[in-house]
Amino acid sequence: MYCSTCGDERLFEQPPCQDGHGADCPERMCTDCGTAMLIGLPVPSPATLESAAKHDAPSAAERAA
Repeated sequence: MYCSTCGDERLFEQPPCQDGHGADCPERMCTDCGTAMLIGLPVPSPATLESAAKHDAPSAAERAA
């Protein structure tokens, strides 16, 4: 893959995911310089999905209406 920091083709690896994506993590890191890239579309982490579900859930007043 092309690394913009190194200015050439470099090997990229998937670092340990801090966001809970596991094997589906879209992050890759250049093994030479450490530049990070996202591959494809980001996948929401389980914590983000849970937070969004709580935010989108109707309140008790909305359910009563």
